[in-house]
Amino acid sequence: MQNNQALSSLTGRILLSLLFLFAGLGKLGSAYAPTAAYMDAMGVTSLFLPLVILLEIAGAIALIVGYKTRLVAVLLAGFTVLSALCFHANFADQMQSILFMKNIAITGGLLLLVANGPSTYSLDTVFNKK
Repeated sequence: MQNNQALSSLTGRILLSLLFLFAGLGKLGSAYAPTAAYMDAMGVTSLFLPLVILLEIAGAIALIVGYKTRLVAVLLAGFTVLSALCFHANFADQMQSILFMKNIAITGGLLLLVANGPSTYSLDTVFNKK
């Protein structure tokens, strides 16, 4: 049973992380300019875009390997809520409402990582056994 929980935790971390990893990597390529323009149009300076990309990619990798899991999950949860409020708070638009709720659900998953930690298969566990 314990092994199933550890595998479920690892799988959950990976699945949550893929969203951030692919989003960050996508912004490095052809999506950089459109994302910057969208941020500016929404009143958020695109000067933050390199930090967003760094958080998405580095945060995803950290969650996958289980390094500083609780801290990274808090940072990504805060980023995800801010993204929902800044870019998806037009509740008159059904698609934006769905995207808002998606972000809130992702935040819930990240907060479960904050509460429960990374479980067995993680660098956090390896480093804490010393």
